[in-house]
Amino acid sequence: MSTLKGKRHSRVFQYTASQQGFTLPTVLSFILAMTLISGAVMMIILNNLTFTAKNVKRQQALNIAEAGVNYYLWHLAHNASDFKDGGSSPTNPDPTLGYGPYTHDYFDANTVKQGNFTLWVKPKNNGSTIATVRSIGKTKDGIVRTIDAQIGAASFASYGLLSDVEFWFGENETADGPVFSNQGVHMDGPSSDTVASANTQYVPLPQYGGNGSSKNGVWCSPTVVAPVNCKTRDTSNWLFPQPSIDFNQVVGALCTMKKVAFANDNATAAFATRTDACNLTPAARSAAYVPRYSTNSFSNRRGYYIQLNNNSTYDLYKVSDEDDMQTSYTTALTRTLVQNAIPIPSSGVIFVEDNVWVRTTTSFSGRVTIAAGRLGNDTNKADVNIVGNVLYGSKSGADSIGLIAENNVLIAPYAPPRTGSFTFEINAATLAQSGSVTYPDTYKVNAYRCTKGWADGGQKFLYYGSVATRQYWTWNYTRSSSCGDATPDYSSGRYISGIKNTATSYDYNLYYAPPPSYPITGGYDILSWREVLTKP
Repeated sequence: MSTLKGKRHSRVFQYTASQQGFTLPTVLSFILAMTLISGAVMMIILNNLTFTAKNVKRQQALNIAEAGVNYYLWHLAHNASDFKDGGSSPTNPDPTLGYGPYTHDYFDANTVKQGNFTLWVKPKNNGSTIATVRSIGKTKDGIVRTIDAQIGAASFASYGLLSDVEFWFGENETADGPVFSNQGVHMDGPSSDTVASANTQYVPLPQYGGNGSSKNGVWCSPTVVAPVNCKTRDTSNWLFPQPSIDFNQVVGALCTMKKVAFANDNATAAFATRTDACNLTPAARSAAYVPRYSTNSFSNRRGYYIQLNNNSTYDLYKVSDEDDMQTSYTTALTRTLVQNAIPIPSSGVIFVEDNVWVRTTTSFSGRVTIAAGRLGNDTNKADVNIVGNVLYGSKSGADSIGLIAENNVLIAPYAPPRTGSFTFEINAATLAQSGSVTYPDTYKVNAYRCTKGWADGGQKFLYYGSVATRQYWTWNYTRSSSCGDATPDYSSGRYISGIKNTATSYDYNLYYAPPPSYPITGGYDILSWREVLTKP
């Protein structure tokens, strides 16, 4: 029995030792594997923490760059023509990046400095309301990210036709380009772009096709069936109500242009920074600023004649009288030469403290805004008179002419050729702050006599640009009976003052590239932005 028991004991002992020998390597392998896995997990966690930290810093750099864009958006809202960050340097911009560099420290909400942003600002061209802002954000750890943003603002030249009063486009009148009225639009004719009104409804006046009842902000007479059918036409681009556009803004814009003109020449630069700059009426003249004809009296038949030349210069004459019943500007204007071949100012702004008469010799190459205003505490308001063709050298957007009047923009009765077939043309952005953009229905020298008319099919008027008017806009008048120099239109049995056959087209180049210092209608917006992988 003892021998048998000993054998059993030996067998059990041998089995347990074998099992322990197998388990030990397994446990060691498990521990090693867990160590490796734990190390890998720790490495992943550490890498993720490092990656996250870098991402946080990179995001912070992007946020700082965005802050730079937002800062310049704010800056342009307070000074729409300043692309030098409130300074005066550099004189000449970098051809690629524009003006700069302008560096600002960036602080967080706890006023702790977290880095800085460096700005480069490049206007699209002289007078443009669109600029490219490059903002380079840099953290205090040296992480850098860069944004290019397009910042722009709509101007009074962003519309084919803009008015503070109501419009009526007859069934045979085409509206080309965006149309906007602060009152309402009677749109019986075809339209090529948006037609908008500030009102949900309004009561059109009888002379604008109204019958005493309320109409939508944009509407069409249901009796009109051709060339568009008012019952079936597409009205998806009729927008109403829309925010109104304040023509009173132009008063401030004229003041700004006057300061720009002052600052453009050493002879008047000291006036630009004075608090009463817009009320000053100095006698000093420069290429950018033209003083009043007389400090003692005012007449709408006196002022200055500006002839724009094809080499980016202009000729200046004093006008002592105007007889608008004459046949051409050479006989209508009593003028005296002041100076020939004056270079267009670098600012592109010519501010005249009096009435202006203007035409081009053949065509004009360049960008210029001519503003007429008597801002020096004067109740009299200045007009701009167009006395002949006003033509661009090209219609590519490289050339633009802005004509801004404190009162009216008028096409003189002697501006078109007197007889025969012709194509009379105006290329310009015109703006009448308190008056109208129009061909006059009576003469200045005889308010009881109706103005000259042209009704022949070969006599045409082409307008290319934009029109913004506080009051009304028209290129002709029709009458039921003979009146002065109005011309009979035998096809309708009526009499015409002005040119019957007209075509008014919008210059889409003006949408975000208006003439220099042209008044804007609202604030700047970020149009687009992208991150760039290069830095200057």
